[in-house]
Amino acid sequence: MNARGPMDVQQLAAIDVHTHAEVSAKGAASLSAELGTASQAYFKVEGDRSPTLPEMAAYYRERNMAAVVFTVDAEHATGTPPVPDEEVAEAAADNPDVLIPFASVDPFRGKAGVRRARRLVEEYGVRGFKFHPSIQGFFPDDRMAYGLYEVIEETGTVALFHTGQTGIGAGVPGGGGIRLKYSNPMHVDDVAADFPHLKIVLAHPSFPWQDEALAVATHKPGVHIDLSGWSPKYFPPQLVQYANSLLQDKVLFGSDFPVLTPDRWLDDFAKLPIKDSVRPKILKGNAARLLGLTS
Repeated sequence: MNARGPMDVQQLAAIDVHTHAEVSAKGAASLSAELGTASQAYFKVEGDRSPTLPEMAAYYRERNMAAVVFTVDAEHATGTPPVPDEEVAEAAADNPDVLIPFASVDPFRGKAGVRRARRLVEEYGVRGFKFHPSIQGFFPDDRMAYGLYEVIEETGTVALFHTGQTGIGAGVPGGGGIRLKYSNPMHVDDVAADFPHLKIVLAHPSFPWQDEALAVATHKPGVHIDLSGWSPKYFPPQLVQYANSLLQDKVLFGSDFPVLTPDRWLDDFAKLPIKDSVRPKILKGNAARLLGLTS
């Protein structure tokens, strides 16, 4: 029987909508050794920062924060099995006060993947799905993925897409075979048009396509932007401007933990010229509404 109580959204300091489960309970990593080492070098991660899911729960509980947590299923392209979605969901069920489970289903899994996505929602309570087009090797507007989007839209869960450059493969010869072109946020515009009730998050400041991301998010009501993967001190000026104005109800705090900690992100975010009325929306309110969390 779970000893932890339900999430008390009103008492939370923040909701981090972008964290990675990188190690399974059996010790298997979600990336190859080459890509994992390159990612840690890119983000200047010191020491071994690969927490287990229970350790992630304890980390966020100490900070009075909740965290959306997911893996990335890119087995078709990389040959590396992901941390199991079921394991992520079970850890969240054991720690419902702080962990919010997302899943990841490789679009190349076809109809079996579509069935799997529905089962993960109905039987495991996942609240959204993470896509990483550059690692998975597909354009988001490829019809191959539309069956997954149909399930996500129908179940009212969230589709979160990596956008822009990625630290995965950076510095490895040929970028480890990872192609940046797949993560231009304009490829998500067709998805937002074809699935008008789908809740979408464009993850990260979308370098070098920041203006494209802002255009899609201002044009399509269901599209949001999370601010993960970058220290806020490096945010482009137009992103800060839109977060403070037109997109103040659609921008979300995300860290990219464990490669970027919420502590560092929040310290740098505090120095940005964000309006007092907007700051709590970005840190918690917008995520709580998008995820359907009760206060």
